Amino acid sequence: MPWGIAMAGFFPGIILNLLMSGLCLYTAHRLIVAHAYHGGGENIEVLDLSRIYLGKWAEYIARIFSIGVLMGATIAYWILMANFLYNSVNFIYDNVAGWSTRPLPENISHTEVLCPKREAQDNNTIIIYEKTYDALGPAWDLRNTVPVFLALLIFPLLNFNSTTFFTKFNSLGTVSIIYLVIFILIKSTSWGINMDQTEWATSWVIQPTFPALTGMLAMSFFIHNIIISVMKNNRNQKKNGRDLTIAYILVTLTYIIVGVAFFICFPLPKSCIEDNLLNNFQKWDGFTIGARIVLLFQLVTVYPLLAYMLRVQLLSSICKTVSNRSLVLVINLILVFICILFATFMPYVGTIIRYTGALSGFIYVFTLPSLLHLSILKKEEKLTMCSLLIHLSIPVIGIINLIAQFFVTDH
Repeated sequence: MPWGIAMAGFFPGIILNLLMSGLCLYTAHRLIVAHAYHGGGENIEVLDLSRIYLGKWAEYIARIFSIGVLMGATIAYWILMANFLYNSVNFIYDNVAGWSTRPLPENISHTEVLCPKREAQDNNTIIIYEKTYDALGPAWDLRNTVPVFLALLIFPLLNFNSTTFFTKFNSLGTVSIIYLVIFILIKSTSWGINMDQTEWATSWVIQPTFPALTGMLAMSFFIHNIIISVMKNNRNQKKNGRDLTIAYILVTLTYIIVGVAFFICFPLPKSCIEDNLLNNFQKWDGFTIGARIVLLFQLVTVYPLLAYMLRVQLLSSICKTVSNRSLVLVINLILVFICILFATFMPYVGTIIRYTGALSGFIYVFTLPSLLHLSILKKEEKLTMCSLLIHLSIPVIGIINLIAQFFVTDH
């Protein structure tokens, strides 16, 4: 989020967060309403509603883009896991070997933050570009070998017959998020506000790279492909709308607090902020290594669940059974191979998230909910020109958001 705000501009970033949150909340609510209108049912999902009210073509498209968003998520998770594993192992190895930190050049003060994008200086303040110390030699390289070592750890977990073991660890996701928020707030408080007069003067100016944030937000607020399954478990179905709204408000506040606090307090130029903000910290920082280890454990437990959901949707599309052991093994191998390729040649989490979010969001967030709503209104003979124009304009926003991603350079 701090990276997204840097790409959009300070106040425009906050406003875009609120607008995208509201739009995604509205379209998610439209899916819940469509499900209730149909009469519910245990096995009725967005795919089924698309087939019933829009036709077979809509079901196929919904299935393809549901698989697409899961694929994008697994790739992003793999890149993050490789990063966390690499830095965690380096930190532990260095301490066991008795090397506390990599020696810094003379006359350069010790600083806990880095600017990987810039080797130069700003206002006479030296910005250190520290490549993570490769204590284990060329066999332990962030891009070339660590993604493969990660496969040795993760691949056996993908072949478990039951996902119950990993589901039980879902609550740890909340713990890691709380840790990360506290970590960012503590660091930001220790730095104080670092916005000069020029930055405050331009804080209302929207940056030409703002689509990077809108694409990322389409993924960040994306829950539409499983929203019906999630809300089915609500004890009081009449309060689905209220509870969904509360959830979106809490998520939006978390995004804004984290993004704003880190952005305004970050002591180096804002262009230095990384899409993975932990990359802005020295590897010897205790809080940072704690965040990496906690998040690595969380992602290792969540990744098999994502892979399972992806595999089930893929297998149900190409054959009648989802438990064919040979096919499961082949799909897992292909998935891991694709993730390794991205982690090796394109390890940019922000780029992957924004493209995935914009593409899948165009279908699931902006288009399907609107078309389902219009179809139901037409069936009830309540369709008006105003509703038609409003709900057809939402997919237009989605396609503009998608096209705009190709005109943004973030790396």
